[in-house]
Amino acid sequence: MQSNLIYKRETNTSSQNPLDIASAMFESDMRAVNAIIIERMQSDVPLVSQLAAYLIAAGGKRIRPLMTLASTALLGGDMTRAHNLAACVEFIHTATLLHDDVVDESDERRGKATANIVFGNQASVLVGDFLFSRAFQMMVDDGSLPILKILSDASAIIAQGEVMQLSMMNNLDTNFDQYLAMIKAKTAALFAAACEVGPVIAGSSPDIQTAMAAYGLNMGIAFQIADDVLDYAATREKLGKTIGDDFREGKITAPILYALADANTEEKSFWLRTLGAREQNEGDLQKACEILQSHNALNKGLRLARDYAEAAVKALDILPPAPLRDLLCDIAQYAADRDY
Repeated sequence: MQSNLIYKRETNTSSQNPLDIASAMFESDMRAVNAIIIERMQSDVPLVSQLAAYLIAAGGKRIRPLMTLASTALLGGDMTRAHNLAACVEFIHTATLLHDDVVDESDERRGKATANIVFGNQASVLVGDFLFSRAFQMMVDDGSLPILKILSDASAIIAQGEVMQLSMMNNLDTNFDQYLAMIKAKTAALFAAACEVGPVIAGSSPDIQTAMAAYGLNMGIAFQIADDVLDYAATREKLGKTIGDDFREGKITAPILYALADANTEEKSFWLRTLGAREQNEGDLQKACEILQSHNALNKGLRLARDYAEAAVKALDILPPAPLRDLLCDIAQYAADRDY
């Protein structure tokens, strides 16, 4: 395994981002993870297997299970255990996506119709429940109470984050503290758990476990803030979903908060109508983007994401220099600077 863990920053080019490099580095491990995902998604209920197969075909970056593999390999842990727990992490993530798409009434993800559009809301919610249940079975199979606590705590925090986001929807009184608390729960908690699992598998010290969890948490925050910026700045082809979904759904995100802080009377009225009351007309998304640009809100959002990426990198200072540590640092920075 160690022969595969070679990463030289000087050989990295813009044509190959750090996530792609990590995916190639752990290709055989990810094949094992995907095999477990396919096996454990099977059910005697045909609709469960059909919807599961649809989700597998939709693909995705698999960044969270990749972080479990990388953190385990970095610390010399048992990769066979990491395979099962990486699949468990992906089940938790996929379950939250199924529920999220129903709540948000989303119709596209990764360039394909969402499962709730194809199979209906009821099936999506129930299969999401099935995946959560399967994840907990896999945690128990692993036999580690600390890992069970890490992943079960993350699952509970994610659910709370989803409720927080729902309560903040269309609420222009939302502040940055509330927004950051929500994305820490909704997105970053699973990144933190995925990264903390590795040192637990490896039997690392509590300090190392804390550092890896901090790395994952800060990277997850950077990832979500960048995602919120991309909803107004990316191209549909690269993002893999409809641009402006957050605007149409009335979500209060970092770019909106920056624009609201400097808004004049006319702009406040615009945001109250389009986000507060969700009364949106043709051309409103374009106008929203223009307002965001006029207040430099997108660049401010990116700077905030980069600050959290830097905090993720700083968390790894406790670890000795290693090529894989360099790669994890570059992945954190890429999470803030990516264009999809």
